[in-house]
Amino acid sequence: MTFSQPMNVHRATNVPPSSEQPAPTHDLFLAGRLRLRQTPRGHRAGTDAVLLAAAVTAERRGLVIDAGAGTGAVGLAAALRAATAEVALVEIDPEAAALARANIAENDATRVRLCEADLLSPASRRAAGIVDEAADLVLTNPPFLDPARSRVSPDPRRALAHVAAGGLEPWLRACLALLRPGGELALIHRADALTDCLAGLGARLGGLRILPVAPRAGEPATRILLRGVKGSKAPLALLAPLVLHEADGAFTREAEALARGDGSLPW
Repeated sequence: MTFSQPMNVHRATNVPPSSEQPAPTHDLFLAGRLRLRQTPRGHRAGTDAVLLAAAVTAERRGLVIDAGAGTGAVGLAAALRAATAEVALVEIDPEAAALARANIAENDATRVRLCEADLLSPASRRAAGIVDEAADLVLTNPPFLDPARSRVSPDPRRALAHVAAGGLEPWLRACLALLRPGGELALIHRADALTDCLAGLGARLGGLRILPVAPRAGEPATRILLRGVKGSKAPLALLAPLVLHEADGAFTREAEALARGDGSLPW
């Protein structure tokens, strides 16, 4: 499922052609403040990344980890939103990691570092310099598909980005391992995966705030944004939906502010 249009992603025009393979595209996010090279195949950042990055406020301090970073859209946007936070991008795919490294350099993101690691492997995380229970905030856009219930793409890179091997629970367990006690996890997922998200988190995350995201007013939500605190015992809150589009397809005022990078999520 996708939204009806990407959230203010503009294609730059000065991209040289390649005769050997499709060249990375140069896309502009956050009203042009973030320039992102992306592969034409595999997973591409768009609306979901913009919404997840909006979980980061200007006051955020400490270490922010973008778990499953791809080419770095969420983590780099987080660094722009929080001027003093340190950001680590965790990515296993070599091609995506190479683009993430280029994006860090192109955006002069000195507070952002790339960690090439298997998120699900504690040994791999340690080898990449990722210390468990050190993050103040973990952001993640997990692979959306369950291989037992979904049709897997024959493209191995797309499958790696979209399919949660072993299900969602190991991914969420790894994200929680990165968080310090009292740290926050924020994720975006399909709305119909809410049950799996809650089951995967168990009692390890409390103070949950669930924000449904609907394409238009009166339509069912197609995404959920979820935030919680490690070790908290506070109750769950289900919030009023965030609506992205007016009836004519234009972005709502709230969605437009998020796309510019100067709005915040209503939670």
